[in-house]
Amino acid sequence: MATNRRVSRVAELIKREVSQMLINGIKDDRVGTGMVSVTDVDVSGDLQHAKIYVSIYGTEEAKAETMAGLKSATGFVRSELGARVRLRRTPEVTFIEDRSIERGTKVLSLLNKLENERSPDNIPAADESLEDDE
Repeated sequence: MATNRRVSRVAELIKREVSQMLINGIKDDRVGTGMVSVTDVDVSGDLQHAKIYVSIYGTEEAKAETMAGLKSATGFVRSELGARVRLRRTPEVTFIEDRSIERGTKVLSLLNKLENERSPDNIPAADESLEDDE
């Protein structure tokens, strides 16, 4: 069992290497359909499995096509990781779509909408409400 520090270092190394592969290593045209970035890598304690979370910017069709391209490229990614990262055993790679950035953007837009609805123009002034009561 690897220490937590080693697991996090291996995860960061895998994140960096897979990001480089996404830029110029994977030749599958489907991967280039949407803009892809690696948001996080979760490595198991025994360093045998790696979940790679990717954020894909684009339409739903582009996202589905990009995920299909990434799933078909898992063998290539694993073999490249084996060549680039010096580990006793190369971890099994799984790509998972990360929609947290989209959810965060949606929440921020809702908050901005609420803030605009509550702007000072829409709220009656305190002295106006007092004059109505008299």
